[in-house]
Amino acid sequence: MTPGAAAEPIEIDVRLRADGGVAMAREVRLGLTAKPKQLSPKYFYDERGSQLFEQITELDEYYPTRAERQILAQRSGEIVAAAGEPGTLVELGSGSAAKTRHLLTAMREAGCLSTYVPVDISEEITHETAESLVEEYPGLTIRGLVCDFEHDLERIPNGGGGRLVAFLGGTIGNLFPDARRDFLARIGALLEPGDRILLGTDLVKETERLEAAYDDADGVTAEFNKNVLLVLNRELGGDFDPDRFEHVARYDAEAARMDIRLRSLEDQLVRLDGLDLTVRFGAGEEMRTEISSKFTRERLEAVYEEAGLRPDGWFTDPAGDYALSLASV
Repeated sequence: MTPGAAAEPIEIDVRLRADGGVAMAREVRLGLTAKPKQLSPKYFYDERGSQLFEQITELDEYYPTRAERQILAQRSGEIVAAAGEPGTLVELGSGSAAKTRHLLTAMREAGCLSTYVPVDISEEITHETAESLVEEYPGLTIRGLVCDFEHDLERIPNGGGGRLVAFLGGTIGNLFPDARRDFLARIGALLEPGDRILLGTDLVKETERLEAAYDDADGVTAEFNKNVLLVLNRELGGDFDPDRFEHVARYDAEAARMDIRLRSLEDQLVRLDGLDLTVRFGAGEEMRTEISSKFTRERLEAVYEEAGLRPDGWFTDPAGDYALSLASV
C-alpha cells in the first residue's frame, strides 16, 4: 500500500501449513494404534461431512444450533453492551458467519463496529464471507486469517477498539479437560484489558434428550460419524467399510459429556496404504471419534478460573438448554 492510500477493506492472511497431510498421517497413526482407538473430530468436516452437519442442525432432535441462534437473535445487544461495546469481533471457526451477523448488527447499532476478524480453515469460504459482509456492513474492515487456529491462535491480529473473541457452536466441548484449559489459557494470553471472550456451551440436561440429539431417528448423525472412515479412505488409502461399523452415542453422566464412537460389528483388518499400516478391530471394539462436554454455570465458571479467566456474563435461551458466556482476564 502506498503512503497516504486508504487501507483495503478486506485483507486475508493465509497461513495454511504445507505439512498438513503429514500432520494428519501422524495424528491418525497415533489414534489407530492407541488403546482405546480414537480419531480427532476435525476429520469429520470434508465437503460431505459439512453438508451432513448442516442437515443435523435442522433435525428436530438437535437443539444446540437453534438455541444458540435464538440467544444471538434476542440478546446480542445485551452481549455487546456487557462486553463493553468492542470495536473488533474475532470469530474462531467463522465459516459463513451466519449466526455472527446478529453480533455485527448489534455492534453497528451501538456505534462501535469497526473490524471483523474471521478465523477459519477454508480460504474459499473466508473470502466469500468477507465479500458479502463488506456489502452488508458499509465501512466494515475485515482482517481475516486462514489457518488451523488450534496451532496458529497467536497469529490473530489485533483490530483495536477492544475485542470480542467469539468461539461459538459448543466446539469447546470437543476438547478434553486439560486441552480445554490450555486452549482457553492461550486465548486469555491474547486478551488485553477490556477484551472479552464469548463462548458457546451446551448445558447439562436429561440423558434421553442428549442421546437423541447425537443419535437421531433418521440416522443422519450415524452417517456423519461414519463419514470419517470415508475421509481416511480417501486421504490415507484406507479400505474401511462403513457398513461393518455402527454408530454409538451415549451420555457419560459422571464426566458430563456425550461419548461418540464407532463400534466394529465383526473381527476385521483394515489397511491404510498411506500409513503402511494394518489395523485389527475385534468384534464389538469401539473407536472414539468425538466427545461433547456439557456444562452447568458453576462448572463453566470453574473452567474459566482454571484457565486464568474471570466470568463476566451469562446468557441462555428461554428453555435454558444452551449458554453464551463472557469472560475476561
